[in-house]
Amino acid sequence: MPSATPLRQPAAATHGRIQNSGFRAHPLLRNPHLQTMLPALLRPRPPLDLRRERLELDDGDFVDLAWAGTEQTGAPTAVLVHGLTGGFESKYLRGLALQLIDLGWRICALQLRGGGESPNRLARCYHHGDSADLRHLWHLLRRREPEGIVATVGWSLGGNVVLKALGEEGDQAPVDFAAAASVPFSLYECAERLRHGVARIYQSHLLGALRRMIRHKASRVDLSAIDLDAVLSAPDFFTFDDGFTAPLNGFADAHDYYARAACGPYLQAIRRPTLIVHAQDDPMMVREIIPRAEALSPFVTLQLSTHGGHVGFVEAGPRGRPRMWLERHFAEYLQRQRVEHEGASRAVA
Repeated sequence: MPSATPLRQPAAATHGRIQNSGFRAHPLLRNPHLQTMLPALLRPRPPLDLRRERLELDDGDFVDLAWAGTEQTGAPTAVLVHGLTGGFESKYLRGLALQLIDLGWRICALQLRGGGESPNRLARCYHHGDSADLRHLWHLLRRREPEGIVATVGWSLGGNVVLKALGEEGDQAPVDFAAAASVPFSLYECAERLRHGVARIYQSHLLGALRRMIRHKASRVDLSAIDLDAVLSAPDFFTFDDGFTAPLNGFADAHDYYARAACGPYLQAIRRPTLIVHAQDDPMMVREIIPRAEALSPFVTLQLSTHGGHVGFVEAGPRGRPRMWLERHFAEYLQRQRVEHEGASRAVA
């Protein structure tokens, strides 16, 4: 049986499912800000040996890949896509990679265009709607191993990119199943949320990282098409995206970018088993953006939890030690899908 075909068509279903994720927050870490900040600031970076590959693109630019785990031909491959200002060093990405490697998976981490230490060659950088490079990678992996299992996981911005790419590919998606967490389904509301209250701390942190990236890029790449001083002094994401993201990526302005880059309108077009995990207390978003079941494809399951923060989901492990529930949950989901897929392939053969 060829890979990258739907394993099951949901019988008579017209939309996706929304269910409780089963996540129980650590009793001392129910606050959404603690859930968000503890894994990012206090968690040691999981050690992971990476094999780097530079993937040249048709437009003269490149993206970097990092491979880990088995090099055995035919092993299942998990493509991991980081969030805004993330990359190969992201702790959540490394944590999931280690769990999957223990289960015999091969890891292919995609560092989105302009992420990481090396600026990309073109003026443009990655953004929430930048799904073309991921789709290119999917098709490349499918050509390399036509019968191999390919799964994809994305977090935050990376989750938006994954879901948008799945919807764009539809029935032709060259992946077998996917997962995403803490996804900004509607970008305008998220940008507005980050302008107010405690959420401004996250906005300041993210914009600071983006400014550093742009300064580094400007020392090597011609950015004369934008007002660099205005971008570097942008007080919020609306101003930043108006001055940087939109003009360098073909959008009229920030509002046009938010409308066209958000994954929400693409969820109904997804045709591969997909799990989305989202916390209702995510401090970077508002509850109103969480889609209803009618907005989801029959192939999509949205799991919600009361607590969890943004890419947090810290539970109590043995002796009450904090443990990263989301990574274990995703690893278990991908492994179940793998077993089901392999069983279906043997039955057909």
